[in-house]
Amino acid sequence: MPTTTTRAEKHQKRWREIVADPSLQELPHKVETNQRGQIVLSPHKNRHSVAQEQIQGLLDEHAPDGLQPTEFAIATAGGVKVADVIWMSPGRWEHMQETGDPSTLAPEICVEVMSESNDWDEMHSKRTLYLDAGAEEVWVVTEEGAVRFFADEEMEASEILPEFPEHV
Repeated sequence: MPTTTTRAEKHQKRWREIVADPSLQELPHKVETNQRGQIVLSPHKNRHSVAQEQIQGLLDEHAPDGLQPTEFAIATAGGVKVADVIWMSPGRWEHMQETGDPSTLAPEICVEVMSESNDWDEMHSKRTLYLDAGAEEVWVVTEEGAVRFFADEEMEASEILPEFPEHV
């Protein structure tokens, strides 16, 4: 019986090739892939890193039983995307590990921090990819620090972590 490979699994395979390539080690950029498996580089910004740390700290404060790593790779149908911060329950992490590395199952919450190098069209695209990969919520933090919460549509607050602040 023939097996079929999903687009996310193809991107997962391509990601393993990228990670294994010695010439791509130690790049001073965030690395993702697009829908064709091509490498997309984004330079690191200090403000962006500080926002990630602040979000991670708030997630730890409001949901200490979960895991909240930064720069977390997720194999989606549109390439491997690297969420700035994620939150996942320990049970979700177990299921995610079963799908390989990078996971083809998204964590419960994916957070993206806006910068001058991206726009709302890109955020909408990433939001759709994360939700299609199984995320329950996607949060977008604006350059001003406002947190916008999304599931199928924008929400007033997170349904998973309703006490999370609206501003970072």
